[in-house]
Amino acid sequence: MSPSRRVLLRRRRLAVACVLLVLLGSLTYVAATNAAPLPASAALLTQPGPLTQPIAAPAWPDFGEGAIGAVGFPGVLASNGDESVVPIASITKMITALVILDAHPLGAGENGPNIAFTAADVNIYYEALAQNGSVAPVVAGMVLTQREALEAMLLPSANNYATSLALWAYGSKAAYLAAAKEWLAENALTQTSVADTSGLSALSVSSPADLVEIGKLVISHPVLAEIVALKTAILPVIGTVTNTNKLLGLNGVDGIKTGTTDVAGACLLFSTDFVVGTSTVTVVGAVLGGDTHTELNSAISALIDSVQSGFREVVLATEGDAYGTYTTAWGDVSKIIAERTASALVWSDSPITGSASASKVQLGRSGDEVGMVSFIIGTQAPRRVTVPLELSQSLTDPGPAWRMSHPGALVAG
Repeated sequence: MSPSRRVLLRRRRLAVACVLLVLLGSLTYVAATNAAPLPASAALLTQPGPLTQPIAAPAWPDFGEGAIGAVGFPGVLASNGDESVVPIASITKMITALVILDAHPLGAGENGPNIAFTAADVNIYYEALAQNGSVAPVVAGMVLTQREALEAMLLPSANNYATSLALWAYGSKAAYLAAAKEWLAENALTQTSVADTSGLSALSVSSPADLVEIGKLVISHPVLAEIVALKTAILPVIGTVTNTNKLLGLNGVDGIKTGTTDVAGACLLFSTDFVVGTSTVTVVGAVLGGDTHTELNSAISALIDSVQSGFREVVLATEGDAYGTYTTAWGDVSKIIAERTASALVWSDSPITGSASASKVQLGRSGDEVGMVSFIIGTQAPRRVTVPLELSQSLTDPGPAWRMSHPGALVAG
């Protein structure tokens, strides 16, 4: 073979090798760019602003002291007057009932054991009558169920039944008072102490704030909540007993207990329900120190009206609301939207703050969850409401053409 032919062959082989190398490199490049992970896109978020509500202005009476709270809300929502301990008169009987039920529980629809009343209970009746206290009839040999005896104690506010029931449950006044002290401590009612079962003693005292908590315990008890809402009850031997709470059925009032002594004045621990938006609010309040129950009831009716307007159902997020966007390196755009509508029941100017967060994404389908928006409501035992955030549009693969023309973006990703 001539030298020139050998050179020609070498050149041809070199050209073929170069073509093969270029082809192999191209195939490798195509494979690498199409297999490379796409760059992640960070969310551009818009944070929700604070949701401020007007300050509530409860219409407090110009006498005594009081406080209001609500089921599901921590502590006291508003108060008025002296918040230290004061005599609470027959509201004491609600503590008596709760302590008795602590030892002898009753469930919804249960009547409990039969209680036989004796000559000793008749003597208790005459002792209470001599103290000018409220009473209900008792006859030696009569039998009431535990629930009926509680109705006899609470509806007409019968001092004698408070004593008789405490003795039945604990055996002696001293044992009852010891149990009551322990029960109050267990329930963190540090501003409450009782010296008797009926509240006739001025040493049976509490604060408006503690009374709100006691009221919440009463209405959370399935039996007591039913009893305190009764206007009347018909009991064996005794006959019809009538609730001393004349506000029952007015302004949504469905409990709880009156109290009256010369020292305490006219007092009422009350509960009321009303609808705010899609929620039902149960308010518990105590107003003490009125001159008469007529005056007290009128003041509490005005207070309830003013309190109702202090609750609001605030829309925190609406389904489809945008909290940001994703924009991919290849031009796909998707809003970051609320998955659902969420609202919260708030009192007065309770602060509401919100914060949105979302992860980085590469690809995603419409409706995929990518983050959340969280709302913090209040400062005392704050509540948290969270709403998932999702893609409004799909973020799809840009395809081979974009991948092969943007190797730097793929490497950076």
